[in-house]
Amino acid sequence: MRGALQINLSAAADAYLEWWAAAGVDCAVSEAPVHWLRPAPVTITKPTVAAPVPAMPATLAAFHDWLASEATQPERRWAAPPIMPAGPQSAPLMIVTDMPDPADMNANSLLADRAGTLLEAMLQAIGMSRPDVYIASLFAARPPGGMVEAGDIDFAARRMRAHVALAAPERLLLLGDRTARALLPPDAGDSANSLRFFNHDGGTLPAIATFHPRLLLGQPAAKAECWRALQSLIKESRS
Repeated sequence: MRGALQINLSAAADAYLEWWAAAGVDCAVSEAPVHWLRPAPVTITKPTVAAPVPAMPATLAAFHDWLASEATQPERRWAAPPIMPAGPQSAPLMIVTDMPDPADMNANSLLADRAGTLLEAMLQAIGMSRPDVYIASLFAARPPGGMVEAGDIDFAARRMRAHVALAAPERLLLLGDRTARALLPPDAGDSANSLRFFNHDGGTLPAIATFHPRLLLGQPAAKAECWRALQSLIKESRS
């Protein structure tokens, strides 16, 4: 009986101390007076301020240097080396892909291997060749697994708008769904393979979003729709 009473008294004492601790009394004596009836101070957390967008270079050559070496580029977090854009400024056509494919990384060139061969055939069909066009990618390197974060896509889209303004092409060809979703308005999803107008830092220019050559290699039936998209781009340039 005495043992049970001691256990009950011990449990009651523990509960009593826990009650005072919950009330804010965590010591018996303190050097500083405490106003126990004063409400506890409210901690206000300041909203997180988004990182400022870095200033973009003012010339295409400076942009290339900045893209290759600037430490804040998302590509610096990835082990793969960057593949730089290539082609003439003020080209009749600028081609934008999402990121280098594994074959591109091996060749150190965008749209290489079988996808590059198909692209060259597409260009030949509209009276152009690879040296005539300017080719770039949203991301200059390939991340692990080909996956990028949403914040990186937003940054790459802002960067590409500045890039297009500096490259100053006459028309724009966007390859792949990821590229189109990053650069065209949200309501452009039902307008694939039809003429759009792309807003960049220097104005607007006609743009077409169509299938990436990597998809066409696996789905030859989509080539007809891609050809119609290229034809609409040709018609616009002649109008």
